[in-house]
Amino acid sequence: MSRCATISRRGLLIGAAAAATLPRLGTAQSTEAVRWSAGTASPAAKAPPKATDCHFHTYDSNYPAAPGATLTPPDASPDDYMALQRRIGTIRGVLVTPSTYGTDNSLQLASMKALGPDNFRMVAVVAEDVSDAELRRLDSLGARGVRFNLPFPGPLSVASLEKLSPRLAALGWHCEINMRPQQLEATQDMLSRLPSRIVIDHLGALPADGLNSASYAIIRRLLDKGNTWVKLSGAYLSSKSPYVQSAAITAAYVRAAPERVVWGSDWPHPTRKADDKPDDAELFDLMANAMPDQAALQRVLVSSPAELYGFAT
Repeated sequence: MSRCATISRRGLLIGAAAAATLPRLGTAQSTEAVRWSAGTASPAAKAPPKATDCHFHTYDSNYPAAPGATLTPPDASPDDYMALQRRIGTIRGVLVTPSTYGTDNSLQLASMKALGPDNFRMVAVVAEDVSDAELRRLDSLGARGVRFNLPFPGPLSVASLEKLSPRLAALGWHCEINMRPQQLEATQDMLSRLPSRIVIDHLGALPADGLNSASYAIIRRLLDKGNTWVKLSGAYLSSKSPYVQSAAITAAYVRAAPERVVWGSDWPHPTRKADDKPDDAELFDLMANAMPDQAALQRVLVSSPAELYGFAT
C-alpha cells in the first residue's frame, strides 16, 4: 500500500472518530434548494454561533468583466448566497473579488453592503501601484486582504507580492495566494520573507500526490514559521466525492496548525459547470469531520476568522 493511500485512510479514520464528538443535527433535514449548489439537505454537523464562511464570490452581468477575463460565470447574487447560509448555518462571511472583474471591487463591495457589513468582510484585488488612499478607502469599507490569483491572467504577478506585502502589513492586511505547485516551489523562499500574513487558498492546490508532494512540504514549513494560514476550501477542485484525499489533507492541516486554518465554501463554485456543482453540505461536513473536537470546530469557524478578518468576538 502506498504511503499516500495509508495517509488518506488514516485521515478518514481520524475524521470518523472526530465526527462522533461534534454536535449533530440528527438526520439531515430537507431545506430549500440553493442556486449553484447540489443537494438540499443540511449538513450533519451543526455550525456554532457566528460561524464564518471565509471564501465566496458574487457575480452580476450588469458589472462588466475585465478585458481578457477567462472565467465569466452566470449571476450569483447576495440573495442566492443567503439561501446557502440558511442551509449550512453560517452567519458571517468573506467575499473574495474573483478574477472576472480585475481590480474592480465594486460588486463585492455592493454585495457586502447588501449582506450586512457587520457580519461580512472582503478580500480585494488591486493594481500593483494602488494608491495609499485607495487602500485606506477599502480598509474603511471592510477589506482585510488582497488576493493574488496567479493561475489566471490578471493585474498581479508573483513579483507583486514583494512589492505589496509591506504596504498590506502596515494595514494589518494579508496576502491571499492562489498559485500552482510549480509557482509555489519557485517562490518558497520569497514567501517565507514576506512581512504580511499570507493565506494559502484551496488547501494549497496540492498535486495528485497530495501529502507526499513537494507543495505540501513547503506549506508545512511556511505554517511552522507562524505567519501563514490555510483555507480549508476547494476540496472538490482536486478530487471527486467522497473527497478521500481532500479529507486527509484537511485533517493534516488541522493537526499542523489548528489556530491558523479557516474554512470557505468557494460558492458559487465558478470553475464548475451548472450541472456539476458540489454539495455544500457535504463540503461543510468534510471540514467538520476533520476536527478533533467541538473546540477545534469553534476555532476554525469563529475565533480564527475573527482574528484574521477583524470580526467582533
